[in-house]
Amino acid sequence: MKIAIVCYPTYGGSGVVATELGKYLANRGHQIHFVSYAIPSKLSTFCDNIFFHGVEMFTYPLFEFPLYSISLSSKLVDVAIFNDIDLIHVHYAIPHATSAYLAREILKYEKHNKRIKIITTLHGTDITLVGLEPSFQKTLKFSIEHSDGVTAVSKFLKEKTISSYNIQNDIEVIYNFVDTEKYKKLSTPELKKLREHYAPNNEKILIHTSNFRKLKRVTDVIKIFHNVAKKISSILILIGDGPERSECEKLSRELNISGKIYFMGKQDSITELLSIADIFIMPSESESFGLSALEAMSTSLPVISSNIGGLPELNINGVTGYTVDVGDIERMSDLTIDLLSNESEYKKFSINARKRAEDFKAEKIIPLYEKYYEKILSK
Repeated sequence: MKIAIVCYPTYGGSGVVATELGKYLANRGHQIHFVSYAIPSKLSTFCDNIFFHGVEMFTYPLFEFPLYSISLSSKLVDVAIFNDIDLIHVHYAIPHATSAYLAREILKYEKHNKRIKIITTLHGTDITLVGLEPSFQKTLKFSIEHSDGVTAVSKFLKEKTISSYNIQNDIEVIYNFVDTEKYKKLSTPELKKLREHYAPNNEKILIHTSNFRKLKRVTDVIKIFHNVAKKISSILILIGDGPERSECEKLSRELNISGKIYFMGKQDSITELLSIADIFIMPSESESFGLSALEAMSTSLPVISSNIGGLPELNINGVTGYTVDVGDIERMSDLTIDLLSNESEYKKFSINARKRAEDFKAEKIIPLYEKYYEKILSK
């Protein structure tokens, strides 16, 4: 198949999933054309069967903001015509599904020799945050219902989309996936030295990774760690960057624990850091799936998370970790302490976390996308 994939090129979950999906599909013999305003962050090495098409962003004095959606539609028309594209797979509904619809209409208007199919994958904030903006609601509903196929990354997101927008389309749930060979617990002399660097007195290591947006509640992570550190000698590693980082650094100083917290910023590879950690904390107030939690579980880390969105579909309470009400810092702290204090229980949770992650391994999920593509193309 010849597939155009539209995604944001940034470090966010939707861009990562879209890029990794494209790479796997290319390795399975499909021709993949990424279309975005910049090369996706995870597309850093050459891959056969993968092509990139940049969306040109023009500025004119008349227009206060760049016309990205229209430029994207025009680029999709060109990519479809000159590369004989079979389908356009857009990740994130707004504005990508809208741009793809316009591109398809232009192709019909120009009497293109075949009808291009559109598949829209919903990732979360495009529905739960952006889409709920009143000015976008009708456009979002229209774009989803005029897609030939729609997928969601969790049952929660499917149900949320249908109930919030009264969507008439059938929505296929295809979960996010993980490379279980890349994300697995490593044990090397170098990693032993790395752990000794961060935890010279054999402290327990708590870890969290996110884009530091408010809904990730990274300040809760720091408060949980503060409680844990009172009972168990430990340190905290925070990976990522974003608008709440300054507030988090300020809180760590106010609690007098800044010397025990490492702000690592954005990292291209986090397997090494996950491998030296003991537990992953994810207290988000909104999470349609929880890709970073899946990566942690694949690295044999138990997860302490909130019980919202798609997280309970991934993190099985009392088996791979614990799920707790949003904002219940005391409960999350107590469960973390209990788990870190019970070696046999911790080992069981660690094994279960890895086993659960294997249910979402790429080799199981990618064929589901191929099967869905074939189903849509056959209509």
